[in-house]
Amino acid sequence: MNEPSPAATAEAFDLPRESLPRHIAVIMDGNGRWAQRQGLPRIEGHRHGVASVRRVTEECARLGIEQLTLYCLSSENWKRPQAELDFLMHLLEQYMIEERSTILRQNVRLAVIGRRQGIPERVLAEIDKTIAMSRENTGLRLCLAINYGARAEIVDALRHIVAEMAAGRLDPETLSEEDVARYLYTAGMPDPDLLVRTAGEMRLSNFLLWQISYAEVWVTQLTWPEFDERQLHQALRDYAARDRRFGGLQDDT
Repeated sequence: MNEPSPAATAEAFDLPRESLPRHIAVIMDGNGRWAQRQGLPRIEGHRHGVASVRRVTEECARLGIEQLTLYCLSSENWKRPQAELDFLMHLLEQYMIEERSTILRQNVRLAVIGRRQGIPERVLAEIDKTIAMSRENTGLRLCLAINYGARAEIVDALRHIVAEMAAGRLDPETLSEEDVARYLYTAGMPDPDLLVRTAGEMRLSNFLLWQISYAEVWVTQLTWPEFDERQLHQALRDYAARDRRFGGLQDDT
């Protein structure tokens, strides 16, 4: 049986393709709270969160979304207990190995943003392998933010910009927003159109601060392990109903 095209799938879900965002970014929050409510250890929340990653990634791929960026591990998360961090690294390594065939079969292209320091070499090796194997894929770009912080990203970009200026390759008088964007981790990626946050939190948590300047924000009280295709569809419907003016006025003519 032939799989439906992204356009056909989007229509079946009641929205024309042109009304969907190119890029969805997600702050996946509430794994630990979900586990505690179930009477389970916090790490079980992370394990169930991986299932939500799989569901949402597959649905975005089916709908023809260009990019999905998931906030997996912030630079501040290293303050968590070592046992939890070790389990997160194990889950990440396991995800890269077990989901690799699915990523390739679904034409998904993997990308990772964030600093590599602190991530175990065995995990980096599996990440790099999946990135290399999926590099020529032309479908959804799945971007994982790992050991990521927006302020650190901007600092790293400034270091490169200052070095380029010192070498005479960049003129400070003509420096533009486009120039700055070229030195961010997300160089070459579209800015997010839609930012989703789970677990009801109303903050940005140092995530893509430069890139989400004009993103539509959608928050749900559900935790990340509870987030599935239905919530994604609702977020997309709400996004499609919003009037995005980018600082201008609505054209009533």
